[in-house]
Amino acid sequence: MKLLQSIREDVQSVSERDPAAASRAMVLLCYPGLHAVWSYRIYHRLWCKGWKLLARLLSQGTRFCTGVEIHPGAQIGRRLFIDHGMGVVIGETAVLGDDITLYQGVTLGGTGHGEGKRHPTLRNRVYVGNNANILGNIILGENARVGAGSVVLRDVPPDSTVVGVPAHIVYQAGKRVLVTDPHEIHDPLSDVIIALADEVKRLAARIEQLDRLDGAQQQDTRQEPASALTVEKEESAQYRSEQLARIDTVTMGEGI
Repeated sequence: MKLLQSIREDVQSVSERDPAAASRAMVLLCYPGLHAVWSYRIYHRLWCKGWKLLARLLSQGTRFCTGVEIHPGAQIGRRLFIDHGMGVVIGETAVLGDDITLYQGVTLGGTGHGEGKRHPTLRNRVYVGNNANILGNIILGENARVGAGSVVLRDVPPDSTVVGVPAHIVYQAGKRVLVTDPHEIHDPLSDVIIALADEVKRLAARIEQLDRLDGAQQQDTRQEPASALTVEKEESAQYRSEQLARIDTVTMGEGI
């Protein structure tokens, strides 16, 4: 596709996808993310033809002007939309499909110092929220969505939404995914979380047991005064009976 045709397509795509785009002229002149992509189209061709130093110099100039760093070796499809743009980094072996949306601060980075494919692959229509980090040679399937601030270290299935550090699936095919096992999050602290959960359960069971014992003791305490009063009445009745049965008891009409 020719550069001018690509520019027209990008402007049309952004006008449709960004409600803040008041006019095509505004998109053409005021969107640094698009300027970075158009510059990439030029220096990527230089990179592929072996003019690597010149391509890197142009990419650094684009970074200075737009705040977006796209390595000349990256492979980018059509209609990439980098909204706001500042702080976006796309690594050398990253592969991006069509109709992808990246917000400010997104990093498509590598892990380690190995050679070969070491950056992520994003399929068509992937959406990445601001300040998200997608690291390593992983694949994000079509229509995947990454929440803002997430750190993605593993493959993401198509039509899925991931959030968190490290990122885990919360929606898949439009349905909510509930995490029942902390190990599913792949967090290094998962074992600690599981141990804390078990300790909370143990303490809750202990508290419940103590509450039952305390309730039984209070019931016994309430019954004790009633028992004492009954014994006192029985002793009083017995005493009166004994006094009435005595022969030397003074009767009515007798003198002293």
